[in-house]
This record gives sequence, structure tokens and C-alpha cells, in this order.
Amino acid sequence: MGAGIAQLGCLARIETLMHDPVPGALERGEKSVRSGLAKGAERGRWSEEDAREGDERLRLCEQLEELADCDIVIEAAPERPDLKRELFERLSEICGDETVLASNTSSILVSSLAAAAAHPENVVGMHFFNPPPLMRLLEVIAAAQTSERALEMARALGEAMGKTVIVASDGPGFLVNRCGRPVNGESLRVLQERVATIEQIDRIARLGGGFRMGPFELMDLVGIDVGYEVARSFNEQSFGEPRWKPSMLQAKMVAAGTLGRKTGRGWYSYEDGKPHRPDDEDPPEPGGGDGQQVAITGEGALAAALRDRAREAGFELGGSNPELIVHAAPGALSTSRETPLAVLCADRSLAAHAIPGSVGFHLLPPLGKLVELTRLPDTRADAAERAEGFFQALGLHNEWVNDAPGLVLGRLVCQLVNEALFAIGEGVGSADDVDAGTTLGLNHPRGPVAWGREIGFEHVLATLDGLWEERREERYRAAPLLRRIVATGESIS
Repeated sequence: MGAGIAQLGCLARIETLMHDPVPGALERGEKSVRSGLAKGAERGRWSEEDAREGDERLRLCEQLEELADCDIVIEAAPERPDLKRELFERLSEICGDETVLASNTSSILVSSLAAAAAHPENVVGMHFFNPPPLMRLLEVIAAAQTSERALEMARALGEAMGKTVIVASDGPGFLVNRCGRPVNGESLRVLQERVATIEQIDRIARLGGGFRMGPFELMDLVGIDVGYEVARSFNEQSFGEPRWKPSMLQAKMVAAGTLGRKTGRGWYSYEDGKPHRPDDEDPPEPGGGDGQQVAITGEGALAAALRDRAREAGFELGGSNPELIVHAAPGALSTSRETPLAVLCADRSLAAHAIPGSVGFHLLPPLGKLVELTRLPDTRADAAERAEGFFQALGLHNEWVNDAPGLVLGRLVCQLVNEALFAIGEGVGSADDVDAGTTLGLNHPRGPVAWGREIGFEHVLATLDGLWEERREERYRAAPLLRRIVATGESIS
């Protein structure tokens, strides 16, 4: 991280000093910076002249005292609060009264680090994402003591480095990591409840949600032990917030030493650094409706998207004798018709719908490449068969999972939206910053606020309330801002 940040400084035409007290680390850092500058020029990311001039701006410092004249010092020391506080104490003695001291921490409260500095108002968080030269986001964190001057200097430096800069208030996970927590947390919960398998959850996230990587693949990549420690840190800093409770599944994996890619086995086993799982296949070609009558009931974005896709696939909507009824909106549905029925499992499970013979489904707009289906012992075989055929004709893979409100993707996405609205409502960051942070910093397919608007906040609230009704767990309580948006229709910023 330190070498990557130094490379950004060199390319921003800033005189860049680099220090590391660990024997050999400074030389390795220098090699990394100079190699990165050269490779970037070879790949056309910047000119050879930029690389050469950047190379000339790098200066190695054997002693910490050589940083005395710096305008801003960014530490990228290991994530140990005691080590970082000790470093800020020493820098306060070495540097001038106006020097801004920035921490690249991703999990430690910046306010606790600022307290160790002689001038805590000069301390700010600058959370770069890994690898810094490639990731476009910088999260600037305002500690309780941070001055506007320090914030502005950090923001200006980030922009000079070519980053999209977002500003967050201090707190567990700051803004980006906090708003991304539900992907892992809810996936572990879905697995624990045996709603779906590891492979199914990841496939649904990739094909249904558009994520580049499934949550369990990502946990293996980062390290299950790292994720577990982050979860414990969130839990400790929040005094036991139920939404951030660590999972016993993580604890068991760590105890067993199966930590992911670095140990060759985690949620997956690894061969040549790749998870041992089937490759994703292209979805079926849409079409084949051939004038069959289908009734799609309900209002909202999902129902509208399904109607559009059904027309394109050649289905006739409505009619007096539909072969399948698809109820595509949250809410209770009563029917005594003999027509096979597929009902959306959003605000309630298929069992809670209590419609004998029906099949459950879930997907979200914008429609991805996969639909989740669920059945009960009394589900009619013709309802299951016709639902499979209908969604396949729309160009969607089918994935059969066990029954629950929101099934898999609904739970993950609605929890993402909910956490974002908790953070925005608490003043941690703005809606635009939340969406920029999760897309640029975490590579999500879209930001949670954008997703909430796409789905409809009413749909999100209905799913959370359905989970609360059936699970009675505090992790599913809705953010006050979400309830207010649904009740009043107010815009979010």
C-alpha cells in the first residue's frame, strides 16, 4: 500500500519521500515504485516522460526525521492501533505545527489516532483502496478533531493523484466498507439457514446481481481470517450492533485454518489459484413464447420489466385462459384459480403466501441472467415446470433454492440498500458518495441508492419487514430514513 501511494505521489508531480523502518522493506518499496512507473509507461497508462520525471521525484529516507519538512505525511503501517498512535506521537515531535498527518487505516477509528498527535486537528484519514495505482477511489475520513484545512489538503492531494474523492465521518468501516458489509454478512446468514449452498449464493450474486465475484469467492480472496477480524472489529466498535454480528461459520473456518486462497482451501479448494467451481454459462436465448398466454400481475418496476421481456419473447399477455399466472409484486395474493401460479417471494416466503400448489420466484430489476425459484412439498409439478419454461424463454437461468423472504439476492441487495440509508441518515456520507464508494471502491455493479431507486424503496422496505416478521431478528430492522422515504416520498441526497 505504501509503495502504491508513493507511486501516485510521484505521478502527481509531487516531491515524494518514502520511509520504512523494517530492514529491506524500503528497498523493496523503492523497487515496487520504480517498476510500477516503468510498467505503466509500457502499457500506455502514462508517458515515458511522466515515468522518468516521477522516478526523479522519489526520495528514500532512512530516518523518520527526514520527513520534518513535509506538508503532509501518509502512514501505511500495519493495522495496529498502538503502532499507529506511537507513529503519530513521533511525527508530531518531528514535523511542523502545520503538517497534516494522514492515516491509510481501513478499520481503526481515526479519532483515536488523532488523540495521540500534538495537533489532533491536523490528523485525517486517507483510505486508499488496493492496489492504489489502479483503484479510482479515495475515501477521506474526518475524525472528531479534524479541521477543515486538513480535510481540504487531503481532498486536494487525492484529486491531484487522479482519484475520485469522497468524504466520510469517522466510524466503524467509515462509509465504503460499512456500506459493503451486508454482502458478506447476509450471505453467511443465508448459508447458515441452508437457504442455498455456497456455490448457489455465489452464482446468484454473479448472474442474478451482476457482481464480478461471488461473496464467498471474495472472502477467500481477501482471507477468511481477515474478514473475521474485520467483523469482530465492527462488532466491538458498535457495541454489538446486530447487523454487524460476526458469523460462527467464519469462526469455525479460522479455527480450522482454512483461510482461503492463501492456504489453498477456504470456502472453495484452489488449483492454480482459481476456485474449483463450474464456469458460468451464457443464459439461454430469449424467445419461444409463440403466442402462449401468460398473466403478469402486480405493479412496480419488476412487473413492468417482466412484461417487457415477455412481449419480446413472444408471449401474449393477459387473455381469458393463461397457462401461467406470474404475480410480480410484494403483497398478499388470493386466488382460487386452477391456473399454475408463480408468486414473488419478496415480502414473505412461499410458505407465508399459503397458496396451495404455487411455486415461488425472485429476481430484481434490472433483470440479470438468472431467476431464483423455490417450491414446497405441495407445489404442483406443472406449476414448477411452467415457471421454469417461462423464465427460460425470457433468457434466464433457473436456480432452485429453499424458501425464505427475498430468497438470496433479495436479501443481499435489500440489506445493502438498508445499510446505506442507515449511514446516510446518520450523516456518515451522502447518497452520491455511497454509490461512488461502492462502485469504485468495491466494484459493485451499481450503488445501493441507485439500486433502491431501480427496485423501488417500497419493495426494499417490504422485503425487510417480511424478513423481520418471519425471523424476528434485529438485523432486519429498517433504517428510519428508509421508512421516511417510503412514507413521505422525499428525495434522498
